[in-house]
Amino acid sequence: MAQAIRPLALVTGASTGIGRELAKEAANHGYDLLIAADEPEIEAAATELRALGANVDTVQADLSTTEGVDKLLAAVRGRPVEALLANAGRGLGHGFLDQDFNEARQVVDTNITGTIYLIHKVGQEMRARNAGKILITGSIAGFMPGSFQAVYNGTKSFLNSFSFALRDELKDTGITVTCLMPGPTETEFFERGELMDTSVGQAKKDDAGMVARVGFEAMLKGEGDVVSGWKNKIQSAVANVLPAGVTAALHRGMAEPGSGKQ
Repeated sequence: MAQAIRPLALVTGASTGIGRELAKEAANHGYDLLIAADEPEIEAAATELRALGANVDTVQADLSTTEGVDKLLAAVRGRPVEALLANAGRGLGHGFLDQDFNEARQVVDTNITGTIYLIHKVGQEMRARNAGKILITGSIAGFMPGSFQAVYNGTKSFLNSFSFALRDELKDTGITVTCLMPGPTETEFFERGELMDTSVGQAKKDDAGMVARVGFEAMLKGEGDVVSGWKNKIQSAVANVLPAGVTAALHRGMAEPGSGKQ
């Protein structure tokens, strides 16, 4: 008897953190995987995922560039992508004028340019089949001005908005768009973004596995958005009613360099 063909899920930023956990969710739900990241740890992630029974292909590429995304797209090899989990992202702490502009630009290019280019290409293929699921990792950070994370929060505000808009554009199709909006999560994000001396960097964070599970289940149900964790639900609700100046000051208290315990 011929073996059933498993659907394909494409997961970016899958070497660590939420992306790796999303890939595990996909493997446990019967998907084969094409996973990507800009670091060699993607191979260790693949080994773990194969142990869950999935066929896994990997791509190491800089997804802040169209060339890197094209390399990933070439690895699809014409297979239908049933689920696109656009999770790749970067963060960067400190005041905007103190940041290296090339690093700030890479945050924009990774979180926005590479993400929407990938969605544009894969989304067109989904539309041709009139089927597919898209999960975009936004953030509750997109609900507030990000003092000392100004560029990062701005990119997440874009992704949150973009997700809702794309979902509405595709509402009469067989394609669903879901925005996962986590709060602070236990990943390498804070160390990589030089945020370990901040209040938010040192605070207790959500488990990446829980965040991924909540997001993946929302994607399967075709929900428009989901905020993971009850504290984050409260924070996002409050951020939507407070003046921007107030939420910027609140964010300063979390992200200003040196705001953590010495």
